[in-house]
Amino acid sequence: MYSETVVEVFGPVEHQVCQFHVLAELTKAVLKAVAQVRRQLKGTLPRFGRGRPSRANRTRAARKKRIERKVTHLFENRHLFVQHHLTAAERKTLRRITRGASALRPLREIMDDVYRLFDRRCRTDTALVKLARLRRRVARFKGLRQTLKRLFSPTLEKALTFLDDSLLPATSNAVERGNRRHRKMQKTVYRVRTARHIRQRIAADMLRDAQAQGRLQTTCTLHLARAG
Repeated sequence: MYSETVVEVFGPVEHQVCQFHVLAELTKAVLKAVAQVRRQLKGTLPRFGRGRPSRANRTRAARKKRIERKVTHLFENRHLFVQHHLTAAERKTLRRITRGASALRPLREIMDDVYRLFDRRCRTDTALVKLARLRRRVARFKGLRQTLKRLFSPTLEKALTFLDDSLLPATSNAVERGNRRHRKMQKTVYRVRTARHIRQRIAADMLRDAQAQGRLQTTCTLHLARAG
């Protein structure tokens, strides 16, 4: 939404894409892949007629219960495939519910690699090398390539720009917060509706943010003086 405006105002600068939205889309894609596996498992359920299963069908009935239990566990613990940090107990649960499902274990490993891309301890060039390696790995899985096509989007490279600047935030929370504040002003404050008044309000907000550190120090000093 901001790419054209950024180029118009600031020129050919590097555009940082919000890390939160990129991770949200990848998380959604992984959960979708887990849901596909659950649907495939449901399709393998043996079917019976009405009434109790006969003695000859008891083995199939036990198999049906095992599959239903596995589908339930996958649904209840689906967050383990996308959660950032896992405890030892959660990793043990993940290994248990993915036993026998070869299509599920690479999903958790891919999410671990995705989280490593946004590690502040590395630079953008290092992250791009990791991303190229991750893309080659995902490309080997024909089923996952279509599900995780977001990994091959050029927007992902823009989400790694913040690694080269320690002062640059990884998300656009500050921008979004300012936009919400100005949209609210346009509804409640009659004067903040024209382009001229909006520019003045943005300038006042930027001045207030620039003086935030000084105000914080003044407040702390006053509190300490009051406490004696």
